[in-house]
Amino acid sequence: MAQTKIIVDTNSYFRLAQNIHPLLCQAFGSKDYTLYMHAELNAEFRDSPRLQASFSWAADPEFRENRKRSLSLSKAQKAEIEDTIEYLWAYVKDEFHQKRGKGPSMTDTIIVATAAVLEIRVVTDDQDMIELAEEYGVHQVSTLELMKLMLDEGHIDLDKIKQIVAQWQYDGDTPYARWKQEYKQLFKHAPPSG
Repeated sequence: MAQTKIIVDTNSYFRLAQNIHPLLCQAFGSKDYTLYMHAELNAEFRDSPRLQASFSWAADPEFRENRKRSLSLSKAQKAEIEDTIEYLWAYVKDEFHQKRGKGPSMTDTIIVATAAVLEIRVVTDDQDMIELAEEYGVHQVSTLELMKLMLDEGHIDLDKIKQIVAQWQYDGDTPYARWKQEYKQLFKHAPPSG
């Protein structure tokens, strides 16, 4: 069976990888769902002292090894992704950066462009990235929705989800303002406290 590829953004990767390891390139479930990250994530981590300080565990050899393999792309796909990045980045600069003073980063834009060209889902909790994905018809899911899929497919259990969510709260790294409502809607009980 062919993989059902899903690309994970930086924030979602850091919210999950420490507790679900190996997170990437491990097929699970009835459709061989397989999570990938974009190679840009390694560069973003390498170049960000803030990320390195917040997620020091990600520098450990087993996590670096798991991030080595990213999506395999043909020459034609790479060219189409480059064109899409250029187009999306112009939109981001006009509609987000100039009008709002903030918006998706270049890495976020690259991830959305890659998902658009490959017609795969992107996992993100970043509201600007969600808006960009929706604007261009890219199927996106939240980190909580991904965990619900993993639960439904027997990849993780509810105790693991509770552990992850409690750690988010303990670390002060919860996804977005309405995450507790989404958690309750998906899992039919209130989230654990951190």
